[in-house]
This record gives sequence, structure tokens and C-alpha cells, in this order.
Amino acid sequence: MGGCFSKPKPVEVKVELSLLDKEKEVDGLSPNGKASPFAECRPNGALAHGSDDDSTLLPLYHKPRDYVEASVCHVKDLENGQMREVDLGSGRALLIKEHGEFTAMGHKCPHYGAPLVKGVLSKGHVRCPWHGACFNIATGDIEDFPGLDSLPIFQVRVEKDKVIIRANKQALQSQKRSKPMARCSAVINSNTGFSHVLIIGSGPAGLVCAETLRQEGFTDRIVMCTMDKHPPYDRPKLSKSLESTAEQLRLRSMDFLQDHDIELLTEKEVVAIDVKTQSVIFEDGLRMEYRKLFIATGSRPKPMNYKGKDVRNVFHLRTPEDANSIARLANNKNAVIVGTSFVGMEVAAALTDKAHSVSVIGIESVPFKKALGEKVGKAIMKLFEANRVKFYMLNEVSEMVGHHGQLKEVVLKSGKVLRADVCVIGAGSVPATGFLKQSGIHLDSKGFITVNKNMQTNVDGVFAGGDVVMFPFPPRNNKKVNIPHWQMAHVHGKVAALSMMGRATEIKTVPYFWSAMFGKTIRYAGYGDGFDDVIIQGDLDELRFVAFYTRSEEVVSVTSMNYDPIVSRVAEVLGSGKTIKKRDVEWLFGKIPADQQFELKQVILSPCLNMLCC
Repeated sequence: MGGCFSKPKPVEVKVELSLLDKEKEVDGLSPNGKASPFAECRPNGALAHGSDDDSTLLPLYHKPRDYVEASVCHVKDLENGQMREVDLGSGRALLIKEHGEFTAMGHKCPHYGAPLVKGVLSKGHVRCPWHGACFNIATGDIEDFPGLDSLPIFQVRVEKDKVIIRANKQALQSQKRSKPMARCSAVINSNTGFSHVLIIGSGPAGLVCAETLRQEGFTDRIVMCTMDKHPPYDRPKLSKSLESTAEQLRLRSMDFLQDHDIELLTEKEVVAIDVKTQSVIFEDGLRMEYRKLFIATGSRPKPMNYKGKDVRNVFHLRTPEDANSIARLANNKNAVIVGTSFVGMEVAAALTDKAHSVSVIGIESVPFKKALGEKVGKAIMKLFEANRVKFYMLNEVSEMVGHHGQLKEVVLKSGKVLRADVCVIGAGSVPATGFLKQSGIHLDSKGFITVNKNMQTNVDGVFAGGDVVMFPFPPRNNKKVNIPHWQMAHVHGKVAALSMMGRATEIKTVPYFWSAMFGKTIRYAGYGDGFDDVIIQGDLDELRFVAFYTRSEEVVSVTSMNYDPIVSRVAEVLGSGKTIKKRDVEWLFGKIPADQQFELKQVILSPCLNMLCC
């Protein structure tokens, strides 16, 4: 990987860009809408690609009235590398022109519904402007996460210089599709104490692992177990939309799992693993043997010492029931949040329009200082203060006082009393790996499972992924890191599944996460641990900015508010294997001192800068 002022190379990235500052985002919304959050034709006569469910081949049993066809533009209306959202009457599609050929597919990201026309088109895929998911423009398949579904694609042909799209009406409405999956070929009694693949955990890592196995043709038994009582659900939305139910948040229904022969055991806690006999022991005494094991148990709240731990109004936000209880108890009452993690701050933001008062007690004086830097942290803190949130330091707390099973107040050393009708602990987390201590599976000093590049542990046949692992990260010379992002857990699940099937692949992704507060979304891409400088462009006071985090002379991560799709664009650059230099960003935003600009003006803009620019 060379620097950005190395010899220029041809670049294929172009973006149809208009900032989303006036566009109402729905990625901070819950499913209930409350805030938180063929014919053998293709251009030029080549064959087109079809989606699997809408198969652009027209089977005899598909009636013509199920399809719509429309002329959407002239062939010269789009340049190579451009996208356009077009209306077909029964719905909209995304029309793309690359290398002189047209393709068309769903226009909304199936994850949270982002308009893909605002995203980044590069080398045969489109990257979502909100959360970085990537979709192949020829097949519609999801190539990078987050999200579980792919996009439908539609027929495109050119007649008399007119671009014509033919699409299935149902696919236009759904804007998503699931990849085809194999079924289990064996006849298995559900009481059988053996599974070819046993998955512990039903979060994104476990779910993607199971679905990838089926998508790749795995036909043996898959059992997924979880301590939760619900089918897999969208946990990041819990802290943004406290009133959402498990059904509104669900990722896959029980019917979906059953249709694809993915067995789900709920309310099942694993207490031990015996790697010699390849078996898992559950708290209720059930013992299940496995051939391959995937551990994706996630994290558990970091313990805190306080009086009266049996109080009923103190919560670690883990389940939809927790979220619903927090919202109910805070209604016109006083809420105290302990900890300034992203979860804690999202809960504080969500409660401001419900609670009488919201107080946040932090370990650091500025929230997000370690992750986003002091300047960005202070700007976000001002947003909270403008919404009547009061901040205090944890070292100011004298005691937390409870009566009759209820926390009543938090007393500060100054004597000030914070009324607490509900308290949420958001002071970080630790890996949920206590049950592995005697298993022989290697844990590091902090309790994380160490895995190799294929997500395999030190024990044959045992894999792990998600928040519980330390894994080799290619952009940091394969240094083992822990990146507890929802998106990264998806990637781990896919890599583990392919490795189980003997199709070893390495992690090829750019870490991406987001947080929604007061209708504004923070986007972040890269791995910024250990950054030593921050270059900020925009207006922090107006919360319209982009911040580049550098380590030595290299950009390692980026965050933004109201500056889309810059974070996805940076993710595309980093994902292509290129290096963005600190000097590049300073040049791009005019921060190079005047006496140095002459020399730089002699240098042709590098591919990295071309990709970052509009």
C-alpha cells in the first residue's frame, strides 16, 4: 500500500452526491416509526443477470400483470459511474451505468432503508451511505455488512437509445430478497443430542453463520441456542427506541428459521464445554454433542458496586423487556444514567422527551473522548445539555440510596441529591466467556477468545466471533484486536461458516458503526484505536462535520455528522487497500500552510483524493 502521492492510477469511483442534511433519516427509528432512531437482453445485447426470487427469466407461471415495464431515460442521460433513482410506476429502482452497461436493482438498502443513490459506486458494487453495506450491481447480492438481505435486480434493455427496465411488482415493493438456502437432508428428531453445527448465541454473528452455511449448500443439522427468549432481534435499536417490542425489532421470524432448517433453542444457558468429547452442557442438564462449534455469546454488562443490588428499577439494558420497563418508569419521572458509553448516551437521548429529568454520571469529563476525541465529544455533550441533560462525574458520587427494593436517589459528595425513579447502567461491558474457563479454549487476560484469521480457536472444530473475540486485523499488520461492532459480528459469522466448510477466507471489511441521538446520526468507519491527531472539517457547533483520525501520518478512521456519504466514501478507499495520508486530508480541505502549497500543486491528485472528492 503506497501513500496517496504515489503514481496516480485509474479510479472508478463516482458518486451521485447530495448531502442528507435536509433528508429525514429513518436509521434512528424503530419499526413502529418512533424516534431513537429473462429475456436475453442487456445493454448492447449481452445477457443480463437475474435475482433468485424475481428471476428475471419469466417462468410460464408468472403472469404478465405481475410485471411492469417503463422507459426511464435516454442512454446519454447517464455517464459511466453514475446512478439514478427512477420511477417505474409501481415502485422505484436504482439505475446504474458502469463500463458502458446499464444495470438496475432495488433502490433502498434492505438494512434500514437508506437511499442507495446517495451512496458510493465503485468497481461493481454500491456502498450504502448510512452504514456501509455493499451490494453487487450485477447480482444484487450483499457483499459486505450490516444486514441480512440482498437486493432484487431487474431486466434492463436499450431500444432506440431508450433505457427500458422490466421489473416484478412485488420485488419493487419489497426492495429486498433472501439468498437461496439449502435444506437439511437428514431426518432428525429434535430431541437428538447431536448437531453437526452448534451455534451458541443468536446475535448477528451466530445468525449470519447459520444462514451462510445454508446459502453455501450445507445440508446437515444446524442448532442455534440462546439465553434470550426471543428469536434474533436488532439489539442496537433497543437504546434508541425504548418502546419497541421484540417482534418489531426481530431480524428473522421463527417461521423463517424453520423454513430453512435452522433450529433455535431459546432460554438455554451453556454452563460448560467439553472439547474432548465435543459436547456442550446446558444449565438444565441437557448435553449436546457437536462436530463444529461456533461461540458468539457477545458481552455482558461490566459489574458495578452499589448498595441494594436487588432493586427493581436499576437496569442493564439487554432485552426489549428492559427497554420497555425503562421507558415506562421514566415517564414524567427522574432518570439517572451511569456511564457515558454509546448505549448509555443513546438511552439518555431517548429519555429526554419522556422523563422529567435526565442526569448522566460519567467516568470521563467528556463523553466519547477516547473514541471520538475531546473536540467531537464536547460538541456532542453540548447537544445533550441543550436538551436539558445534566452531567456529573462518577467520582462525585457518594452513595446510591434505595428503599424497599427501589433505588430512590443518588447522593453526590457535594450533598446534592439526584432523584432516581429509574437508573440505567451503561458503563461498558466484558466478554461473556465465564463458562469457558475450564474448557481448554484459550482466553486472554481480559477473558476474550483468541482466534486466527479464519475465526478458529486453538481447538480444532471450535470457532468464535463477535464481541467475544480478539482477532488478527489486516490493516494493523494482523495485530489481534477486539472490535465490538454490530457490523463486524456479521463478518465474523460469515468467515467462520466458510471456514467450517473448508472454504477458508480472510476478513475483508472496514469496521463501521453508528449512533443516533436527537434525530442526528454519528457515522464512523475504520479502526481508530491509538489515534494521535484529529483533522476536523465543518462546523462542530452546528454538528455538521467530518473528523479524520490519524496515527503517525496515516488516516486510520473517520467520523461524521450531516456530511454523508463521506464516511462510506472513506470506507471504500480503505476497503480497496489504499492508504490515506494525513497530508492528503490537509490538502483536500485547504489546511496546508500557504508556503507549502506550491510544491503540492505540482503533484497530480492521487487516486485516494479523487475517491474522497465529489
